[in-house]
Amino acid sequence: MFKRIDLYIIKKFLGTYIFAIALLLAIVVMFDVNEKFDSFTKAPLSATIFDYFVNFLPYFANQFSPLFTFIAVIFFTTKLASNNEIVAMLSSGMSFNRLLRPYMFSALVIAASTWILGAYIIPPANVKRIDYTNTYVKNKRVDYGANIMLMVAPGEIAYMGRYDNLTKSGSRFQLDKFDEDKHLATRITARSIGWDTLYSWRLYDYVIRDFHDDREYIRRGVSLDTTIAFEPRDFLISKNDHEMLTTPALARYIERQRNRGVANIQSFEVEYHRRYAMCAASFILTIIGMALSSRKVKGGMGLNIGIGLVLSFSYILFMAITQSFAYSGLTSPMVAMWIPNVIYSIIAFFLYRRAAY
Repeated sequence: MFKRIDLYIIKKFLGTYIFAIALLLAIVVMFDVNEKFDSFTKAPLSATIFDYFVNFLPYFANQFSPLFTFIAVIFFTTKLASNNEIVAMLSSGMSFNRLLRPYMFSALVIAASTWILGAYIIPPANVKRIDYTNTYVKNKRVDYGANIMLMVAPGEIAYMGRYDNLTKSGSRFQLDKFDEDKHLATRITARSIGWDTLYSWRLYDYVIRDFHDDREYIRRGVSLDTTIAFEPRDFLISKNDHEMLTTPALARYIERQRNRGVANIQSFEVEYHRRYAMCAASFILTIIGMALSSRKVKGGMGLNIGIGLVLSFSYILFMAITQSFAYSGLTSPMVAMWIPNVIYSIIAFFLYRRAAY
């Protein structure tokens, strides 16, 4: 399937990619230690190493995988062009499309690795990392909620005056159930409510009112164990919650929240579509980098690397801008995440045409 020249390019590509990651991660660690030094001194050393850095470094590398891919392509392809190796390949009868094959295979390896890490491996690791930062750096966890209202199931609307996640308890609870004609069928109220396990709630000083045939039936009690289809994470949404869910769990969470009428789930939708868009970016930026650096230029390696860094950072900046469009409601999260890929795909097409012909 691959010839020796293909294996040579793949080895150079992936080797440079790993080297770029290791180099930049070393720089990131130094800046991170300098920024959070006071927090690190308060935490146990084992927690700092194994709960934070062991989980932070793969997270950071995966977040900026397209940047590392682009830098790797620019760097080693410029070196090949400077040594006249690409000229020799093309002079031997190899077409530009054929030369692009090992590049695209390498991009496929990187995209697949990025997808697997981002979808299944890094989210569970983020639980430890985020818990560490909430404990020792800055607590961004949301533990309180007020005036909470959501649809827990079709025809069932719950309200809670206040909920404290530290004590796992809430006050002024109300659950309204409507029949098929949208008439109120049952209303459950309770002075307080306690969270136990999955969908398990205990009501205290409760009153149940059933409405049938223009009559009201009332039941009262001191405590009642119930199963209500919602849990605290459905309404206590913290800033980094979307980073702790695997992609299948993220899709289920988004669908459940949509059905319940929850509005502030843009960060979850953005994260879901970003994971797919980042994989596609590996191919797009590989084509751009290869097309830019496959020809020997007077400026040498420095010029190509400079152009590559500008384009790669502009891609990341552009994606950050389009994310803000999704958060503000100007466009859907899917469109916001794929706008950079569409624009840079057009750039890749013209650069490819220019380099191939």
